[in-house]
Amino acid sequence: MTQDEYKKIISLAIEREIEAYEFYRLVSERAKDNNLKSIFGDLAKDEQGHRRLLEGFLTKAPEKMHFSEAKDYKIADAVPTPPLTADLKPIEGIVISIKNELEAMQMYTQLANASADAAQKDVFLQLAAMERGHKSRLEDIYTNMAFPEAW
Repeated sequence: MTQDEYKKIISLAIEREIEAYEFYRLVSERAKDNNLKSIFGDLAKDEQGHRRLLEGFLTKAPEKMHFSEAKDYKIADAVPTPPLTADLKPIEGIVISIKNELEAMQMYTQLANASADAAQKDVFLQLAAMERGHKSRLEDIYTNMAFPEAW
């Protein structure tokens, strides 16, 4: 994979992180529930950090990217997507976020599967792993909110 191809992949990932940041920031600003404002404000900050991380990768070689595997609770498969409204409940906002992260993870996985170049495929798999980590973190928040009696 050429450096230009690598940079295009990372640039696409940066664009997705910016979109996620804007979504989380907008929900945080418009939400009436203070807990939801806080959760989405934190998620927006996380996405800014992810963007900076990816921007740092623009100066590194593809083989320098490594993300750890994250568990998958499959919450996105089991819970319907609630409508996005200003009076969204915190747990509904988390469900929407989980589904957004799942979509990003699936997109990168599909791009990896379509890649003929091994290095390019690895970059997409690493990006999918990063999105899986975002999803896992949100699923942890969801399970703590949805099942507080377990604690």
